[in-house]
Amino acid sequence: MHHFNLILSYCKLKGIKLPGFITMLITLLFTGTLQAQDVQKNTNNTSISNPQVTITVNKLNGMVNYVFANGMRMDNTVAYVNDIKQGMFTSAGFTSHSCTTRPINDNIGKGITLTVKHSDAKHNISITQCFTLYQNHTYAIVNVSAASAGRPIETRDISPIAVLPAYKGKLYIPGTQPRILDVPFDNDDWTPTLQRSWPKAGEPKNSGISYEFIAVYDQLKNAGVVIGSVNHDFWKTGLAYQTGNQLGYVDSLKVFGGAVTPDNPSLKSAYGGLDGTHDHADHGTMLGQTVSSANVYICGSDDLQEAFKDYGRVNSIINGKQIWAGYAPVYWNSFGVEGVLGYEGVMMPPAVNQISDFIRSMPNFSAYSKPVLSIDSYDQGIYTTEVLKTIGEYGKNNGQQMGFYFIPFAMWSWKDDIKGHKVPGSNYLLTDVLLHDTDGKPIMYKDGKWGAYAMDPTHPAIRLYIIQQLEKAKAINAKFIKIDFLTAGALETTRRYDANVRTGMQAYSYGMKTLRHLVDSIMGKDVFITQAISPLFPHQYAHTRFVSTDVYSHLRDDQKGFPNWGSTESSLATGSHMNWVQGTLFPYTNLDVTIMKNFQRNPDLNEQEIKVRLYAMMVMGSILGDGSDFRNPLAASRAQEFLNNKNIAKFFSDPKAFTPIKTADGESFDQQLSFYLPGDATMLALFNFDLKNDFKQTFSRAALHLDAHKKYELRNFMTDAVIGELKAGAPELSLLANPADAVLIKLVPVN
Repeated sequence: MHHFNLILSYCKLKGIKLPGFITMLITLLFTGTLQAQDVQKNTNNTSISNPQVTITVNKLNGMVNYVFANGMRMDNTVAYVNDIKQGMFTSAGFTSHSCTTRPINDNIGKGITLTVKHSDAKHNISITQCFTLYQNHTYAIVNVSAASAGRPIETRDISPIAVLPAYKGKLYIPGTQPRILDVPFDNDDWTPTLQRSWPKAGEPKNSGISYEFIAVYDQLKNAGVVIGSVNHDFWKTGLAYQTGNQLGYVDSLKVFGGAVTPDNPSLKSAYGGLDGTHDHADHGTMLGQTVSSANVYICGSDDLQEAFKDYGRVNSIINGKQIWAGYAPVYWNSFGVEGVLGYEGVMMPPAVNQISDFIRSMPNFSAYSKPVLSIDSYDQGIYTTEVLKTIGEYGKNNGQQMGFYFIPFAMWSWKDDIKGHKVPGSNYLLTDVLLHDTDGKPIMYKDGKWGAYAMDPTHPAIRLYIIQQLEKAKAINAKFIKIDFLTAGALETTRRYDANVRTGMQAYSYGMKTLRHLVDSIMGKDVFITQAISPLFPHQYAHTRFVSTDVYSHLRDDQKGFPNWGSTESSLATGSHMNWVQGTLFPYTNLDVTIMKNFQRNPDLNEQEIKVRLYAMMVMGSILGDGSDFRNPLAASRAQEFLNNKNIAKFFSDPKAFTPIKTADGESFDQQLSFYLPGDATMLALFNFDLKNDFKQTFSRAALHLDAHKKYELRNFMTDAVIGELKAGAPELSLLANPADAVLIKLVPVN
């Protein structure tokens, strides 16, 4: 700083006037804020850059280029706001594009922001884009706002980044195996995450909508660009794309707030059938003299996994996240035995007491945290508070604790039998609390003779209902809460109790914040919360979330005799692209429960399927739960073998997600996947869901971050048996997984 003052003093003495941006650059340089960042200005362009990316604004046409160090780029991008009355305004539609730069210091860190105002005398609306680069971070944060000097702006469609054919926009990634990761809005209906390929010659271009985030990447190199929203309190963010004819080129990509897509039974599940927002009404609007988009993260990297982790970290820096002190919970859940409604009554006391006694007989399973007895029923009227208290008291004597289940934003009922019914815990009629579609009819979030009606999170009845449910949970001293069907609270509606809450996501954020506050105030902050069916964001109110919908533990979705959903393969195929959420968004993930014999009335599993299931949960960093009927001798003996294994139990006391090496690709059930977890003893996992062919993969010592001069023993994870070695100086090792099998080993250094 002393040197900076000397420079300014010398310039004043000599009468030298420094341009403002040079003064700023010198300031940043000598205060350490700029470091590897740079600003370049000339007559036609202004750019900011770091070693990873250069963002350049063309001051003649207002378009923006992103050029990444590894050859990826986005050319001729624009921003836009679509006013519902005045129409579309794009940043390139104005004649003046003024640029300013300034230092920034916020929760993410120190950096520099480039602000571009697009305006002219013909329009009473202007558009302002902001691009921020941070010290020691490879990503950029981008947003757009629109301001009106006249009538207020009202929009349900606003985009800070748009690659549009009308402006000759292009996104390009180098490589021979380009893919687009297309993510569903929530984890409902067993809808998979897609890995879209480029069409072959003569085939139509591939198009779709990903929700909240997207990746365009090379499958072979694991390099690409990740783009996603980091604000989730107003907009549902859609990322609509269309591939180009040339390999690696994307002709259209719109990152926009205002995504709504109804379910369409005429389309495949992941192609518009069930992967959208499930809405029955238009997205709510933002209204004001100034309107703004969500902040959007963009990172182009040779390490796609690290780009995703940074995306998760930024979300948590901005929005917060839950932490969990102590050992991760382990639990038993009744759903795998009891069925949906619990009407069969097969797990009522004394049956649950027998389960509790058996869990006590597994000392390793119970060695770290007190196991949870989680009664999972849609209708808590069957498992009354008194019944749950009885179970809890018995479990307490066995060193166990209780779990509780409820649905905060949906109400299950017989269809068209809701008149006169009140919301439990309140004097409000259920009909007054429901969300409504474009025809003014109550929205059935789950349609059917027995279905779920979507409720308004902003209505005071919901607060009272949540209080009632939490008081039940407190009465049984529950320390584990599972909340389900949360997407219902995020649905758009034509009317809402709080008129100031304008969108489904805004209402859902309000509802989740309320729920978390009530949990803390009624039950205390030592309660573990897991989300089942729900959007990924906002994430900060729970400790974990299901990676996919309920998992029944059979190997593949096409397995004869089993449902064509809920397999280990389908959950891990999605999970291989989602493991980054563990440690960044949530302390853990949740891949649902293991099953030691059979799920409800499904056929029996074999031991190999159980092992594959457990290993899948491990590589995802999942908490450990089981849904078996341990009164069955076969289920009990397998539980002693697997759940009571000392190595399994120790890992799940503090689960960590593995890093994917080979992720799922395409829609085949024959996925072959690999993962590793560095540490004192590096762990390496292979999954082979192919029923006919072996899966052999060779790993370099360097890629696994192993000491170049050490010898390593290869040990079976569950038994510690030595099954091979990596000799000192040997550059690589190979592993083989047989068809329909998985392998998990430890690489233990030998001194």
